[in-house]
Amino acid sequence: MQRLITRYKDQVELRDGGEIPALHGARFLMVFFVAIFHWWQLSWLTPQFTLFGHHISMDPLLRSGYMWVDGMLLLSGFLCYLPHAAAREAGRPAPAPLPFYVKRFWRIVPTYLLNLAVVLLVIVLPQRLYADSGRAAGDILAHITFTHNWFPYSYLRSPLNGVLWTLAVEVQFYVLFPLLARAFRRMPLLTYLGMSGVAFAFRGYAATLSDSAMWFNQLPAFLDVYANGFVAAGIYVSLRRRVKEDSWTRVLMTVCAGAAVLVLAMLVRGQAGEASAQAIRQGQMMRRWPQSAMTALALLGLSLGLGGVRWLLGNPVTRFLSQISFQFYMWHQIVAAQLRYWGIPSSASPNPHMVGDIAWQRLFVALSLVIALGIATLITFLIEQPLTRRFGTITPPRKRT
Repeated sequence: MQRLITRYKDQVELRDGGEIPALHGARFLMVFFVAIFHWWQLSWLTPQFTLFGHHISMDPLLRSGYMWVDGMLLLSGFLCYLPHAAAREAGRPAPAPLPFYVKRFWRIVPTYLLNLAVVLLVIVLPQRLYADSGRAAGDILAHITFTHNWFPYSYLRSPLNGVLWTLAVEVQFYVLFPLLARAFRRMPLLTYLGMSGVAFAFRGYAATLSDSAMWFNQLPAFLDVYANGFVAAGIYVSLRRRVKEDSWTRVLMTVCAGAAVLVLAMLVRGQAGEASAQAIRQGQMMRRWPQSAMTALALLGLSLGLGGVRWLLGNPVTRFLSQISFQFYMWHQIVAAQLRYWGIPSSASPNPHMVGDIAWQRLFVALSLVIALGIATLITFLIEQPLTRRFGTITPPRKRT
């Protein structure tokens, strides 16, 4: 065990995308929290247990699971900026934009289009979920161009995969990222204030509307989340270079991570108490910056904390789960929704979630998990990774001697 801990706690490579073992577990945990929120919506399964005489319900975590989309975007900003932070710290030129675009295109677009095609051909068209061909063409075009979160029908009522709005925000961020990274490298404080100011102003305007459904999850509303990711990447690189990593430092960073997790728990509980749809959106916008700041602190503390904590989050199992997390995220909801539509598993009640059929609830969630993991594994290792390895790396031309 000690050999494994030593092996993984010191494995840090600051290359494109970053390789920080503790972040493997953190990435999948955030994706999983979003997934269990969607499964909870369909199953109403709410685990409860007693620990040291205290009754604990998972209801707040399940009810507010959508919040961890913000954590996923923060981690994306962190990992995207990490090579730039390392280059800045070492006095090297910033990474070129073209390899960044090429790698993300091959990692995301082919399997994204595969997901759309399968959902369209296997579910949407056979069930005739589009009212007419014009509506279908507009929705498909919006999804193909990653602009579906800009249009009310495609964002709020599309029969295609509902979780894909996150990919629209991510791809729009990727388009701007080289410019934002360059600005942050040259003028970090001004760029941070600019990104955060746009986000606060955008969310402030959205908060004045009677219905903010089309506003609160647009890219400008997340710019401070990404900015906090940039800051965390810079702090991480600086600490790795300048601070002696001894037992006291590791304890301190672990304490910081623990404190951040406690604050996050308070934010989760507060968000879970919001009632109406508009109050949920308002609460999420209000908590977005503190949540992203505390998530950034937690990621830093876990990445630089005690070796046992690092190994717990950065071992071969969590690395595998992190590798398949993108596909798992894209497939988890559509798999569960179709199992529910097809009546799998069967139940004596037409609404087993409402009558508290605990056997059905547990089996439904278990099937959703296993099938989504299976699909994610196959697509990751048979399509996503081979395509990314083959086409996603640009080899610089050799200099003539």
